[in-house]
Amino acid sequence: MILRVPLHKKEVSWFYLLVLLSSPVHAVEPAAEYGVTQLKEVVVTAGQNKAVLPDVQGTSIYSGKKTSVIDLEEAPAIMNNNFRQALEKTPGLLLSEESTPLFSVGYRGLEPHRAQFTQVLKDGIPIHADMFGYPEAYYVPALQTVDHIDFLRGGSALLYGPQPGGALNFVTKDPIAGSFRLETENSFGSHDFYSHYTNLSGTNGPVGHYTYGHHRQSQGFRDFNSQFAVDYAGSKIVIEQDPTAHWTVAFDLYEEGHGEPGGLTRFDFDNNESRTTRFMDHFELNRYGGSVRYEKEIDENTGLDLKAHGVYYERLSWRQRGGGFGTLASGANASTNDIESQEFYTGGFDGRWKREYSAWGQEGHVFTGGVLYHHTTSPRTDERGTTADATEGALRKDADRTMDYLSLFFENLFKFGRLSITPGVRFENVWQSVDENLNLDKTTVPLANESEFDFVPLFGVGAQYEVTPEVDLYGNISQSYRPKIFAQAVPNGTNQVVNADLNEGDSWQAEIGLRGQPTAFFSWDASVFHMAFEDQIGTAFVGGFSSVQNVGDAEHEGVELAVELGLIGLSDAIFGGDCVSRIGEVGIFGNVMLLDAEFTGGPNTGKTPQYAADYIMKAGAEYRFEERTKIRLAGTFTDEHFANDTNTAQFFVPSYKVWDLTAEFKVYKDFVSVFGGVNNLFDRHYFARVRGDGIDPADGRNYYAGAKFTW
Repeated sequence: MILRVPLHKKEVSWFYLLVLLSSPVHAVEPAAEYGVTQLKEVVVTAGQNKAVLPDVQGTSIYSGKKTSVIDLEEAPAIMNNNFRQALEKTPGLLLSEESTPLFSVGYRGLEPHRAQFTQVLKDGIPIHADMFGYPEAYYVPALQTVDHIDFLRGGSALLYGPQPGGALNFVTKDPIAGSFRLETENSFGSHDFYSHYTNLSGTNGPVGHYTYGHHRQSQGFRDFNSQFAVDYAGSKIVIEQDPTAHWTVAFDLYEEGHGEPGGLTRFDFDNNESRTTRFMDHFELNRYGGSVRYEKEIDENTGLDLKAHGVYYERLSWRQRGGGFGTLASGANASTNDIESQEFYTGGFDGRWKREYSAWGQEGHVFTGGVLYHHTTSPRTDERGTTADATEGALRKDADRTMDYLSLFFENLFKFGRLSITPGVRFENVWQSVDENLNLDKTTVPLANESEFDFVPLFGVGAQYEVTPEVDLYGNISQSYRPKIFAQAVPNGTNQVVNADLNEGDSWQAEIGLRGQPTAFFSWDASVFHMAFEDQIGTAFVGGFSSVQNVGDAEHEGVELAVELGLIGLSDAIFGGDCVSRIGEVGIFGNVMLLDAEFTGGPNTGKTPQYAADYIMKAGAEYRFEERTKIRLAGTFTDEHFANDTNTAQFFVPSYKVWDLTAEFKVYKDFVSVFGGVNNLFDRHYFARVRGDGIDPADGRNYYAGAKFTW
């Protein structure tokens, strides 16, 4: 296709601008003159949208699903696992920021705490403490080790599990093709922040390796007890068995500890956001894991992907008793503390098979099927210390918990010319059991010895129509559900009972959208969605008891839009220059989610689900010149919302706007780079998280800078 754009005029019409934005431009060269009007020829060819996952990749089908590929190499160096920066080009995700290194993110108005409603994976392997019994993502990989993040929206995540909040898959870096490379970086920042990261990578014959170590620490911005220290280490070994098969063996170590400075009242936040209310509370997490993956191309139409993993997870906390919402511990209870220990011994297997075939005179049909098995044994003990800072105490609770999960899933992509239809089914089987050996808090109800089994079939279908080679119309509808977690199946508090008719929460989601990347400098994705979430689990007081029961239904619906535009690339396309290769690209980006969420049944009818802001907008500008210079200014704007489902005043979160400025420069060939940034550039006074102990304030303006050396 040839576009002829008149260049003698001082202004270019909007018609030509829209045509250019809708056509993939790969080269611009002078054309012959036509009369008195000089023209340029724009050579147009089709291109792959790199911002979304391909229709089929490996043994997975993504056609008809809303996906994003978050390329971390596009941005300047991200320090301290700052997910506000990592996710700033991705609409709909709400980051519940806190003063610890832990991770909390929600999607489309679902609770963000530890990503409980979102499947979180590392290289396709779940990394929650327990997928269902205790689905809290305390651990996430160091972003220095991550190549990109795949995000599958809503029901599209049926590919990985039943969670209604989508799936975030952290895809780690592979060994480099060369024989040896050593990288090391060090950075320093506000509040005595220090970060070190080193990796050694290379390939020798059929064996490649990527080995890394990472440490970071800070005293935190609160007056006292907000310090943290994090240590990562690991290795990824890739062995090419033959040109059609390879093995990947990975080992990871993670140890983290932090103080818990406590929540604030709104008065204290307004007058002294750095105040500490919990002086002795602290938390530790230890995680050690390994995995083996075998990928085989059986023939040109058939593929196999097998993964097995084992993980040991230890969660420890020491918390002074007494106190309330934003208040200091007081009274007799303040002279003691609660010591909680939870361990998770986890193993799992994930096998997937793909077959491409021809039928009805059409090529390109794809069938995939698989099985996922996951087991967790999880003992828990609670002790009571005799002082506020005791490290051990008298045993008060002792419970043994197990979870087994087996899922069978199948999908088939049917091709009919430009139209693709992908139906899928997933058969969920979850066994949970909790045996209480001791619980001194249960004085009026018996110790629990409970076993639960849930079988849930889930169905979904996606469709995609190729409007042009660069523009797709897509849509999908699918089911998802939320199983009971350990604390809901068998609560361990005083006078807590479970309603005999307690059901798992279930939901269905529908979405339709239009996306495209017609040129290297312009892309967009726009969609509308609807989610119905029924039988959400909560607590209610019945007859003097705290009853765990189904408390309500909710409807979530809205619009998502994301746009990126390269201004220099656009100028080159219009005026026939070659400025991108000579001076670099100046780009702008923006995305927004508009959300209307409301409880439609239960005691909270008419109220707004927690963390369901009416809008989340993100926008920014960036300059990039090859790989040598990266500068980005980006802002996140979140509307007011509540941090609880009952919408009480002390859980109100005012709207906030936060800007970050980051930069990275290569100062000596590819060997030496410097980077730095200013987080919360305009020193916004805000908070994005409220828990039962009060407001968790966000940090004000803070700085970091560092250097990276490569050999």
